[in-house]
Amino acid sequence: MPNASSWSASSPLLLLWEDSSGTRIFLSLLYAVLAISGTLSNVMVIYLVFSFKKLQTTSNAFIVNGCAADLSVCALWMPQEAVLGLLPPNSSSLRSAEYRLLRGGLLGLGLTVSLASHLLVAFNRYVLITKLPSVYQALYQRRHTGCMIGLSWALALLPVPLLPGLWTLGSAQSDGSSRYTALLLALAVLGQTALLLHCYLGIVRRVRGSAKRVSVLNFHLLH
Repeated sequence: MPNASSWSASSPLLLLWEDSSGTRIFLSLLYAVLAISGTLSNVMVIYLVFSFKKLQTTSNAFIVNGCAADLSVCALWMPQEAVLGLLPPNSSSLRSAEYRLLRGGLLGLGLTVSLASHLLVAFNRYVLITKLPSVYQALYQRRHTGCMIGLSWALALLPVPLLPGLWTLGSAQSDGSSRYTALLLALAVLGQTALLLHCYLGIVRRVRGSAKRVSVLNFHLLH
């Protein structure tokens, strides 16, 4: 039986599975399927938005940004995981700290920008539905939209110095820095979830209020 601790650093999913050759082959095939399907679907979305002018809206610009971030995971990170799953657990590629940081950087960058893009889409729809048209037009000018997209990538690059701490989260040598890194990640995810809920709950309240006003108007017209 190979050393489980040496292999667990190569693939996060293996923390939930028994370390065996069959498991590694299964996960490699899973990564390969996800890489192919995810790459094709994201490329198709980007192609459609750039091909049809009617689809070139502000909301779709954020969606394309999310697709570009997903490509860094599907087209760059997942194929490496699929190949590494077929290597022996004691391979030098798996033990290289620099290579592990590179893979972690690709995964973290893609996931962070993707989550930020989802938040930008939600906030865009929130402003479109709940605010005046003049407010929406002033906020979502082409220049402002480009700055928001650039800011999502800039914020994703900020946690890069914290990557070394991520690899010690599951080891016996975890210290205060790794726990601090985990706390920051948890707070970031919780903060984004709270903002998403605020945006979509605001949309629901506005739509329900509009529906009630329309019902009252129809009642008066009928009588």
